[in-house]
Amino acid sequence: MAQTKSATKLRQMLADPEKLIICPGVHDGLTARVALNVGFDALYMTGAGTAASRLGQPDLGLTTVDDMATNAGMIAGLDRTVPVIADADTGFGGPLMVARTTEKYILQGVAAFHIEDQVATKRCGHLTGKELVDVGTFVARIRAAADARARMGSDIVIIARTDALQSMGYDEAAARLRAARDAGADVAFLEGIQTKEQMGRVARDLAPTPCFLNMVSGGVTPLVDAAEARAMGFRIVIWPIAGMTSVYIAMRDLCRELKTTGQIKNRYTEDGKIDGGVRDVFELCGLSDCVEFDKVIGGTSFANGA
Repeated sequence: MAQTKSATKLRQMLADPEKLIICPGVHDGLTARVALNVGFDALYMTGAGTAASRLGQPDLGLTTVDDMATNAGMIAGLDRTVPVIADADTGFGGPLMVARTTEKYILQGVAAFHIEDQVATKRCGHLTGKELVDVGTFVARIRAAADARARMGSDIVIIARTDALQSMGYDEAAARLRAARDAGADVAFLEGIQTKEQMGRVARDLAPTPCFLNMVSGGVTPLVDAAEARAMGFRIVIWPIAGMTSVYIAMRDLCRELKTTGQIKNRYTEDGKIDGGVRDVFELCGLSDCVEFDKVIGGTSFANGA
């Protein structure tokens, strides 16, 4: 089935001990198209980016399961051969709601998702003042997701995320990840890592469970490159605000240009062609493919061009 294909592919990637899965963070169709065009073999749908792009709000638990699942499904549908890992916050409720969330993500074609141990009024993992549920509640969330996965006959990868490091320390955080693994999680995600020593330690302590590393510009975790992450033993590395940062900087600069000069000048490639023009964007989003599809099927919508 289409909804299990990308999950199976992600599992195959994780089964390769030499493979490091690097995912740029995308938050909408355009940023996803850019990442796909560059050639990434997996994408990450950021919850923070979803809140910012769909709601214009900070990452404070304001998105609903439908906000997140719909966005993840749209991104996953752009290329079913490229796995999408998606944020699922706390699962959006108790065990029944976590199971429903899991079903929604499976039906949307998501390859993997992570569920955390914050309270329902959660916040970005790189903010302060995070509050956590008890271990039993966290484990029940993971168990509910695993049960829903089994009932759906899906390969979706469950990633257990703990935010316990900030307030409870490393030992408690590691214990929570082990409990989540035993409840059915496939991958361990220690959020808010503060030192490179902690990075290496969690990958060693949780082995052979694959570990997940979150690289947030301006966050609390030291940034490392792919070679260093691989050497530490991580299997998945996300750069979740890649899309948000690029849009923030580019849109800010272009708006300032328009505000101060009254126009936005064309940008050019090295060979003198306009870069980022309207047709460039449409082609990135599949214009030629759409025209060709219409022609092959026998349509006439674009007989006079597009």
